[in-house]
Amino acid sequence: TGTIPVEIGQLQPLEWLDLSSNQLTGTIPVKIGHLENLIWLKLSKNQLTGNIPAEIGNLQYLARLNLSYNQLTGTIPVEIGQLQPLEWLDLSSNQLTGTIPVKIGHLENLIWLKLSKNQLTGNIPAEIGNLQYLARLNLSYNQLTGTIPVE
Repeated sequence: TGTIPVEIGQLQPLEWLDLSSNQLTGTIPVKIGHLENLIWLKLSKNQLTGNIPAEIGNLQYLARLNLSYNQLTGTIPVEIGQLQPLEWLDLSSNQLTGTIPVKIGHLENLIWLKLSKNQLTGNIPAEIGNLQYLARLNLSYNQLTGTIPVE
């Protein structure tokens, strides 16, 4: 229980951070963007609220990001599209709104994309068709409209 301390941003050598299934509350600290060596970030199955900080886009080596099963709100930050090494993105089972950022289609190494069980609206970006390694895509239980991209 408790919150994620702001001081976590001082652990710059950290490569792996898994705080899943701890009943954590509060927001994801903006200073998490200071963990420049992070490869794996898993904060799933907590009770985190608020927005996903745009500073997550600073994590230039991040390969896996799992923020699923929380109560996160707001939009998916476009800065996630800067995470070129990202292979696994799971933001499912939150209360995220808005559209799927087009920049997600720029994550060339993405294998797993799970955005299900949110309140996402709009079209599925055609750019998702550019993800040549994508093996698993789950966008179910949203309010998406339009056509499924053919490419």
